[in-house]
Amino acid sequence: MKGRSRRVGRTARKRKRKREQSVHSVSLSHQLQYVRLMKFLHQRGFSSTLLQPALFSDTGRGLKTLQTIMPGELVVSLPESCLLTTSTVLSSYLGEYIKSWKPRLSPLSALCVFLVCERQRGEASDWFPYIDVLPYSYACPTYFSEEVADVLPAGVRRRGLEQREAVREMHSSNQEFFRTLQPVLSQPIEDVLTYEALRWAWCSVNTRSVFMSRPSSCFLSGPDSYALAPFLDLLNHHPDVQRLLLEYGFVAMNNPHSVVYVEPDLLCDILRGEKSLDQKMKFLRENNFLENLTVSSEGPSWRLMVALRLLSLPQTLYHLWRPALLGQVVDEKTEVRSSQTARTLCQQLLKDTHIALDKISQLLGQCGGPVREQLEVVRALRQEERWILENCVTALRDSVILEKETSSCKANIGVMS
Repeated sequence: MKGRSRRVGRTARKRKRKREQSVHSVSLSHQLQYVRLMKFLHQRGFSSTLLQPALFSDTGRGLKTLQTIMPGELVVSLPESCLLTTSTVLSSYLGEYIKSWKPRLSPLSALCVFLVCERQRGEASDWFPYIDVLPYSYACPTYFSEEVADVLPAGVRRRGLEQREAVREMHSSNQEFFRTLQPVLSQPIEDVLTYEALRWAWCSVNTRSVFMSRPSSCFLSGPDSYALAPFLDLLNHHPDVQRLLLEYGFVAMNNPHSVVYVEPDLLCDILRGEKSLDQKMKFLRENNFLENLTVSSEGPSWRLMVALRLLSLPQTLYHLWRPALLGQVVDEKTEVRSSQTARTLCQQLLKDTHIALDKISQLLGQCGGPVREQLEVVRALRQEERWILENCVTALRDSVILEKETSSCKANIGVMS
């Protein structure tokens, strides 16, 4: 396993060098959108000489440095006057409507409503220079059509549906409040605060906001930690950020920290017919051991192997469930069985990934426009998944060979003695 890790490391380094050699960028600072944005920010006290907006060949829009940055050097500092927060919303023309409304809006809802209303005002909005550089749509699962959602990994599809439901709930539960805003809108409320408009605003906040701990407002319900940061939100993510597609709408290829998530339903399918499966799954769920079960290119995670070890125990060894949950090796037979289950699991995941990639290829031949863009993002995710799972299956096979060789050596030693 250690030798395998070194080989994977060398391969990753070669890919990184090749990727760095082929990456190029084009400055966007001369475009009218960004000229207006920088003027807007400078008027609010922002100044930056190290970074400028650029379009990168591998990651899209971002910020590039104009000079070498030394360790510990301040890269960018954005004054609070440039941030769009709930304080901005409450001090705007929407403030009196939000403050007088009960039940209280959530901070997220207040920000979303403000973004939609400001976008509708166009160039009359004080925040137009910022809103004008926001994406018109997003490549997040919330935007995906049903045919694209169907080829997502099960866990991402489920969480994407949960996000979609959250937006629908925001739209349906606030209809009465929306109608009170008609006096400040130039178009009928039903044409402005639509589900599609709120989805755009929700994704804008979800993908671009920075965490900023703020005191809770008596006019809003729930914790308030959202802050939209113009210019700063152009910074691209380092690949150690997980679930990039779900939260941010893109996939970082050759991400050394990428993992494939294993859903509890798949465990049940693999082990269907096992005695006491329901009781074991309940035990794992009660101890929070059915979340964040993953496999990487180097093999199953510790949490996944603990779960598989417990699920591989005979029904009669109930007293060993707790020790297994603590990571203790129970016996050699259980270890072998859990390793076999891990291989079966990874092979099934790999099979599902191949089926999804074939389906995506078929759909790409039939679709265009936004759906094609969505499919390309999902294909990138599935290709990364395939690479992880193929390496994981190889790593598991190598470990089995090593175990057999070790057992054989022990047996020979025993015979000789």
